[in-house]
Amino acid sequence: MKIVLTALLWLGSLPLLAQQAELSALLNHHNVPGLQLVFRKGGETRQYSLGLRQAGTTEALTATTPMQAASLSKVVLAYLTLRLHDRGLIDLDRPLLDYAPYPRLGAQPRAAVISARMVLTHASGLPNWADNPLAPTWKTSALRLKYAPDSCWNYSGEGFVWLQRTLEHLTGQSLPTLAQTEVFGPLKMTTSSFVWREFFGRTASFGHDSGGQPTEIRQFQEANAGYSLLTTAADYSRLVQALMLGRGLRPATARLLTTAANPANRCGRGPTPTDAYIAWGYGVGLASTSAGPALWHWGDNGDFQAFFMAVPAQKMSLVFFTNSANGLKLTDELLRQFFGPGQYWATDWLAAEK
Repeated sequence: MKIVLTALLWLGSLPLLAQQAELSALLNHHNVPGLQLVFRKGGETRQYSLGLRQAGTTEALTATTPMQAASLSKVVLAYLTLRLHDRGLIDLDRPLLDYAPYPRLGAQPRAAVISARMVLTHASGLPNWADNPLAPTWKTSALRLKYAPDSCWNYSGEGFVWLQRTLEHLTGQSLPTLAQTEVFGPLKMTTSSFVWREFFGRTASFGHDSGGQPTEIRQFQEANAGYSLLTTAADYSRLVQALMLGRGLRPATARLLTTAANPANRCGRGPTPTDAYIAWGYGVGLASTSAGPALWHWGDNGDFQAFFMAVPAQKMSLVFFTNSANGLKLTDELLRQFFGPGQYWATDWLAAEK
């Protein structure tokens, strides 16, 4: 990716006003209408809210503007699952079908071995989506395995929804209730929900296409662990801190977030130069970066894109949310500007994934 700013410029060392000006220039360059960003290192926190919640208006995007987290929703479910595992409610290696049937799978013998571990590490063999998850036909669509379970890495939103349904069955509680009890409440994530809340209507952001034109405000009425989280960068940064520091988890369970469960060898694809630097933990990506071993994940709902990376050894994290189809184009530049010059591998690996 071309670096727009001076190669050795590190925004983490700039005064706040200068930093804000540089970020505004970056948004303009990539045609991104709005950005929420939180950078933390040690005891320092820098937070920015720039741009508009709807292009063509004067409505500013603020720190409390609800944004679609897209696939960053999955990380919430992963943390929630680990919390329930610590209380003995779910065995990460026990097949999910031992807990409850999942009719969409039909009679597929290979599905009988799929566990929460395989889902969290994207080794279930399931497709990303069997059908458009926003379509009315999705709930009853047949869910067929693409690959043998535990044989390779294949990103799957379907797996996370299946795990969601399993947890709902085991606890008798809905995902919104579980998330509030286990994640949002304890971490004080006060502007976070897997379903639309009435107060979101006053401030929620529109999405924007790659041309910068507003799309819509999606009002998710049903929780989907794969993509429906509405939150803010400030809220989500609290979760990232918990992941990085192992808060709310037993020490052995917390290590599952920072230890490679599989090498993220992608199903049906040959090796790429980035493979040696990326692996997968329980619900998060792992990267060998210039700043040290890191946790990371991305989110992409098309007209909303988001990203985080955290380096536990340095107690350093970056979280950003955009209301734009161009948002992930900011990733390399923001990492180098806040973490320092170097190689972070995430966008290179994602480019090979698409």
